[in-house]
Amino acid sequence: MYQKKYHLIELELNSILEITQVINNNAPEDSLYKMYKFTLQGNLQVEKLALYVYEDDDSQWYCKVDFGTNLDFSSIELEAEALSEVRDISPVEYVDFSSDAFNEFDVIIPVFHKDKVLAYVFLDSNESDSELNDVDTRFVQTLSNIIIVAIENKKLVRKQIKQETFQKELDIAKQVQSMLFPKTLPKTKTLQIEATYFPHQIVGGDYYDYIPISEDEFVLCIADVSGKGVPAALLMSNFQASLRTLTRQTNNLEQIIAELNSLIWDNAQGDHFITFFIGLFNKSERTFHYINAGHNPAFLFFNGKAEQLHSGTTILGIFDPLPFINQKVIENVEEFLLFCYTDGITETTNPEGEEFGIDRLMDFVQQNNDLGVTSIHNNLIREIQMFKQENQYSDDITLLSCRYTKNGEQEEESELPDSL
Repeated sequence: MYQKKYHLIELELNSILEITQVINNNAPEDSLYKMYKFTLQGNLQVEKLALYVYEDDDSQWYCKVDFGTNLDFSSIELEAEALSEVRDISPVEYVDFSSDAFNEFDVIIPVFHKDKVLAYVFLDSNESDSELNDVDTRFVQTLSNIIIVAIENKKLVRKQIKQETFQKELDIAKQVQSMLFPKTLPKTKTLQIEATYFPHQIVGGDYYDYIPISEDEFVLCIADVSGKGVPAALLMSNFQASLRTLTRQTNNLEQIIAELNSLIWDNAQGDHFITFFIGLFNKSERTFHYINAGHNPAFLFFNGKAEQLHSGTTILGIFDPLPFINQKVIENVEEFLLFCYTDGITETTNPEGEEFGIDRLMDFVQQNNDLGVTSIHNNLIREIQMFKQENQYSDDITLLSCRYTKNGEQEEESELPDSL
């Protein structure tokens, strides 16, 4: 008997040594599970076993190893709630399972790490040799703990690497995005432009720009790209570079829009799209040309009138060529206020679930029309914060305003908030 017991202990120690060597060689999870099965089934003559492991990724229990039964435990769901009180090696009969499948076994072995249950081992213990039975189950618990903790550590390392990679991607995307926005915006007696941008996350999907074309003409635009992170930032960077190249070649907005749409289609193949508003003002001709490509309508206040600028085409990057492009020309524009925004403003909700909406936004801008563009933005941010109360913003917030006056006064200085 002692010789048999000694032999068993020697087998167990050798098994732990072999498993440890495999772990140190950074073997994949599948290899560790195979080694686990071979050790218990081949070396230690365990007849029946099922190992269930908890996966944090989808909060589910999965049977990773099973042998010795006629049932496929990979398709049998673990009744985790019934096992909530099992804190040590326990008989299966003490647990109230609704399924008879677990009656194949007589022992449940929980596997813990830092008070967290990582796995359950269902075992058919060797009742013909009861003197060694306690040693067998404790060893199975020890071996299972070594394997499961090693696999858990592998998951943690992968998760850490993934997080570090994601953070690096975010940093790159943030740097790329910061280069898209104009470094300065004009604040002269005749032309004042103000932009406010608050990304909902570290990297947002909004973009705005001011592009002077000649002494008489300049372009204003605002856009919202679908998706976030590096792919969206790179697409928007390519979009901005192409837009600036095109505006140096032509002032034909229809041609610019068609080229930009083809660019997005070629680069994204329908995986990303961009809503876009572009306006071109000619001072000497007193005309305002614009195309709205599926974006929220900008507001134009001029000659005592207020218009929502809807005309244009559909969103960019979904069809190639675009099914239609309608450039709108507004004439006799002596002086004006143009207000552009992204849907982060209009889709902001209050505690009752009501959206701020386009109508409320236009009413607000119209009521504040006599203020400078910086003050309009400041007042609007305060208005939005009062409206939403404790609710969180659901998307990026971007505002772009332009006031042109023939004999205007200097815009008053007023600081914008750093964040929402």
